[in-house]
Amino acid sequence: MRFVQGITMKTLHLLSAAAAFAFTGLTGLAADLKAGDPAPNFKLQGSDGKTYSLADFQGKQAVVIAWFPKAFTGGCTAECKNLKAEGAALKKFDVAYFTASVDNHDGEKGNAAFAKSLDLDYPILSDPKKELSGALGVLNERGMASRWTYYIGKDGKILHVDKAVKPASAAADIAAKLKELGVAAKK
Repeated sequence: MRFVQGITMKTLHLLSAAAAFAFTGLTGLAADLKAGDPAPNFKLQGSDGKTYSLADFQGKQAVVIAWFPKAFTGGCTAECKNLKAEGAALKKFDVAYFTASVDNHDGEKGNAAFAKSLDLDYPILSDPKKELSGALGVLNERGMASRWTYYIGKDGKILHVDKAVKPASAAADIAAKLKELGVAAKK
């Protein structure tokens, strides 16, 4: 095996593969949307079988999308369970809220099965083509969503991005942020 200044050819191949992966269009790794930016429109299937679009809510309700990395994993299960158990705090606000991941909708490890296993009372959005997650910048280097929560106003603009989500207190934290952001209470 040849060495190039102490680096093996195998290491060079791995570095080349990593560089190629970085430039394959994973735009989510480079996106940096922040408060005030328009949120990208989306059309995603929910675990309840309905299709949801940001346009459905514009001018009507704020939207919260709590991204998680992978269905049927510990932290994601804790977060989803907390949003159900403490959901009354969220239902006080005029907001549509979802969890979301890049997992498929269907299949035994899909979001529909995950939502059913937890008997959730809100939909999980599926973004297997990684279009919305990429546009938002929530994709991590492993190609999964980071555990970030996006708050979108009635006007379709991002109000806040929480990059320090705590699964065990997700609902209370979201409710506190909605209040802080001035999102209206339900009438």
